[in-house]
Parts: sequence; structure tokens; C-alpha cells
Amino acid sequence: MIDEAFKVCSNCVMDATDANIVFNEAGVCDHCETFYKDIQPFWHTDSKGWDEIQNKAALIRDQGKGKEFDCIIGMSGGIDSSYLTYLAKEKLGLRPLVFHVDAGWNSQTAVNNIEHIVDKLGLDLYTEVIDWEEMKDLQLAFFKSGVPHIDTPQDHAFFATMYKFASKYKVKHILTGGNYSTECVRNPLEWMYYQSDARQLKDIHKKHGKKPLRNYPVTNIFWHKVYLPYFRGIKLIRPLDYMPYHKEEATQFLVDNFGYQRYAQKHFESRFTKFYEGYWLPKKFGYDTRKVQYSSLILTGQMTREEALEKLKKPAFDEEEIHHDFEYVATKLGISVEELQGYMDAPNKTFRDYKNQQEVYEIGAKVMRMFGLEKGGKR
Repeated sequence: MIDEAFKVCSNCVMDATDANIVFNEAGVCDHCETFYKDIQPFWHTDSKGWDEIQNKAALIRDQGKGKEFDCIIGMSGGIDSSYLTYLAKEKLGLRPLVFHVDAGWNSQTAVNNIEHIVDKLGLDLYTEVIDWEEMKDLQLAFFKSGVPHIDTPQDHAFFATMYKFASKYKVKHILTGGNYSTECVRNPLEWMYYQSDARQLKDIHKKHGKKPLRNYPVTNIFWHKVYLPYFRGIKLIRPLDYMPYHKEEATQFLVDNFGYQRYAQKHFESRFTKFYEGYWLPKKFGYDTRKVQYSSLILTGQMTREEALEKLKKPAFDEEEIHHDFEYVATKLGISVEELQGYMDAPNKTFRDYKNQQEVYEIGAKVMRMFGLEKGGKR
């Protein structure tokens, strides 16, 4: 083990703000070692990978014959889901229903990007609007809870709604933009706890919420990780893992062909996520998600470590915009700027301060890895 004073990985840019990070004698962190050992050897983006996704696409087309659409794509307007939509329609010959969950925080840029891509590809867009009063109450409950992962209500609603739609309409295939190219390094558990943990969500709402969640969609890990895939046959597929996927090249392609508008940072298609990842996490907890994002790009050859370190010298949030964003979030939630600042200044807590299913997730991950069903990085 290296000396405790060594804080930054010598290979990527993950550092000791991840409280559980471990470095080897060469100063390389366990995020990198996990990638080289558990992901890279089994990740095929060559002809082997392309043949595999072509075979999967053929199965999807065959099982979708006679139906209005043969798969679902959850689209946020971000680069990964946007490029996936193009890939599915134009390269894989699929007939996806583009599924979007409106949790009340869409940026106008995201709305425009979704419309441009869907219209030019001639696809159908289904938008599910989450009950705003319940969403607002739940998000305020997370602010009051003091935990880092205040984006959970938005992410949980997205997953729950899409899975319930697939189950109701007997859709067997859900395509997601998740990928190793830009996400091989995962956010540490202390930074972003499991968004699908219904037990934690309900406990935080019970302690800090005011309105009953009558319409808000709730899922749980057993339902979407066990029941739906193994009893209902609903499969989650990540097509971007079977081909070369370069973030900048994909973005420029969408800009040139679909009038796509860029975001300042990954996940910033949501106004709330922009505030959460750009300000809440780094300012209140010292967690900069750019380190995770840049480290993934470093490991997959899309960014140099020197480029990442240079970018990290600047704050995660725009000094000129943050006051406007702060006021926007407060106003949207129906509270004063002073109240929101009070949540920023309150004592920090973690997912461990509330009921959770961490042990269930850990056991499930071990089983999945044992059978080769999951190769994701450490958390």
C-alpha cells in the first residue's frame, strides 16, 4: 500500500474523496484495477461484439413482428440515449418506442434535442409526466434528509415508470444508453447510493415528507432485477457496449446530423441534476462527479490524464450561473433561497442514517458476478 499522503490515482483522476479508495504500490487505484481485470478482457467492441448485437437485434425484430414497436428506449436527451436511438433505428433496424419520463426538470435544450432526434428518425415518443406535487414533496424530503443522493426521486421515477410500462404492454426488450465507454468507473456508494432502493426512499419520505405518494411510481430491486427478467422475460440490453463508442465523435455526429445541442457536462440535460452534480455534491460534500466521468474516459482512451487534471482545476459549477440556478431550484420547489441554503449548511448525512437494503444489493452483485451477468466497476 502507498503512503496515506498520496491522494490521487497515478493512472486516472480518482482520489481520496472516495473514502473507500485503495491504491496499489504503483499508486494505481482499485477503480482502474477493476476495469483492467473485470471489464476490459470481456468487453468486445470489434466484429465479435457487432455480430452479437446484430444477433440480439434480429431476435428483437422477430419477436416484435406484428406489434406497433419491438422495443423501448428510455431517452433523457443526453448524448448516450440520443445516439442509442439513432443506432437502434438506422443501424440495427429496430422499431423502438422512445420513452421519456418528465419529472419536471427538463432543460429546454433537452426538450429540443429529443424532439429533433425523434422527428428526424420518424419515431413515436411516449412521455410519462410524474405528479409534480408528489415529486416536489419527495425531493424536499431528500433535501431535508441531508444525504448526498438527492437526485434519487428523479432517477427512481424514471426506472420504475419504464419498467411498469414494459410489463403492462408486454414489451420484452428495453434498450438503455448505459455503457462502459463513458461509465466504466462508477460513482462511489457514498456519493450516489442505489436509486432503486425503495426501502430507503420510503423511509426518507416518511421522516421528512408531507404528502402521501399515491401516484409516484415505486419499484424495488427484486421486481426489476429478478421477477421481470427471469419470470416475465423482460431483458435490459446495452447496445453501446457492443461497438466502438467515442463520446466526442458521437456528439459531433448528432450535432451535424440532428441539430443536437451540447451540454456543459454529462447528465446536465436535467436542470435539477445540473444543480445536484454541479453544486450540491461538490460544495456540500466535496464529491466531484467529473472525476468519475473523466476517469472513465481516461481508461477508455478518450481523454488524457493531463487533460482531465487541467479541467478539474476549474470548479464544477459556473460561478456566474450558480446564483441563478440556486434561485431557480428554490423557486421551483416552492421554498425561499434562504431555506435552500439552510439545507446546504445542515449537517451531512449518508444513506446509512436511514433504512436501506445495502446488504441485498451486495449479495445480488456477488451472485451476478459469479454467473458472469455483471461486470461493472466497484462502488
